[in-house]
Order: sequence, then C-alpha cells, then structure tokens
Amino acid sequence: MRLVLVGPPGAGKGTQAEFVAAHLSVPKISTGDIFRSNVSQGTPLGVEAKRYMDAGELVPDEVTINMVRDRLAEPDASEGFLLDGFPRTTPQAAALDKLLADLGTALDLVLELVVDDDEVIRRLSGRRTCRGCGKIWHVEFDATTREDICDRCGAELFQRDDDKPETIATRLREYADKTAPLVDYYGAQGKLVGIDATGPVEDVTVRAIDALRSYGG
Repeated sequence: MRLVLVGPPGAGKGTQAEFVAAHLSVPKISTGDIFRSNVSQGTPLGVEAKRYMDAGELVPDEVTINMVRDRLAEPDASEGFLLDGFPRTTPQAAALDKLLADLGTALDLVLELVVDDDEVIRRLSGRRTCRGCGKIWHVEFDATTREDICDRCGAELFQRDDDKPETIATRLREYADKTAPLVDYYGAQGKLVGIDATGPVEDVTVRAIDALRSYGG
C-alpha cells in the first residue's frame, strides 16, 4: 500500500507511522530523514537544501519534492511506502500526485489522526526533556520519581520552547492554515480515513490497522 499519514502536532504521527509501516512491511519515509540523508551524503539536492537552511530560509517545494521523488524511486519503496510529514500543503499534495503518476502509480489511502487542540496542548506541554541523556518524560503520562530530575541519569529536566503552551498554540494555528486543508483535498478524492488518535498508543494502532484492513491493507 501507498499511504500518507496526516495529523496535528502531538497526534502521535511518528509513533503510529513506525507501527503501521511495520505492519504493512513498507518503508516509513519522513521528510526529516530524507533531508538528513541528502545533506549528510552531500547530494546536489542536499547541498542546495543546506544553503537555504543555513540562511534560515524555508527549503523550496521543488527541492523537497525532488528529494521525495528520488526516495520513492528506490527499490524498497517499489511495493509501497508510508509518507510521514509530507505533503504539508495542498500544492505539495498536488505535486505528489503528479510525481506518483509519473512513476506509474498513485496513493491508496490517507490516514488522518484526529485529536482536538486541548488534547494536543495537554500532551505536548507536559513533556520534559533531560539536559543530560536527552530522554523525554511527561508530567502526567511518564512522570519521574523526583520532580524535574531524570530517573535515568539524575540530570535536570526542562521544558523545550516548542513544548510551551503559547508555542503549541502557534503551531496549531499554522497547521490549521496550511496542513488541515489536505483533509478536504484527499476527502474529495475518496482516499481519506479518519482515526481517533486519543487514548493509549496501542489502541490507536489497532484502530489504524483495522481501517487499513477495511481497505485491503
């Protein structure tokens, strides 16, 4: 199967992408991984992307899409893939459709992880990161024995700027403006399936896999 996973920050996309891709025996492909691979290998696209990143600018869609094209053309993606983090906008989605058509294929399904803003803020604002080992804890779901002290290495815990409520609210607004329209885009194609992303991770995975089975995955 050829899938795209969408959902707001804090919906658990990275975690569910791993489980779903493993279930389907297809590669999980994230734009972050693609960028790191191209930059570390010094590919022409990686060099171009790094130039923009070093200048603090957004990498143009054309560069990102060409990186995705190269990755999807690799042998391990020939029988299917799961895209996590791409597309993020409707122009990118349209470009992906064209890219896949050029490769002689198309998306089978788009899984949307559905979770409300209050739950996202609860999940993300409760995260605490260890200054020592980097482990991420949660004040509610995975609390340490001593407040603000890492159980693993004893170092201090802190709240990243990305996990502060005001920053999360900004990220959610950006998602609503730029990425949420993908729901309408793929819904119009009849390829969108919404999954309730609340509750334990295992329950969300079961819902996702049940949805895939309904579509032959």
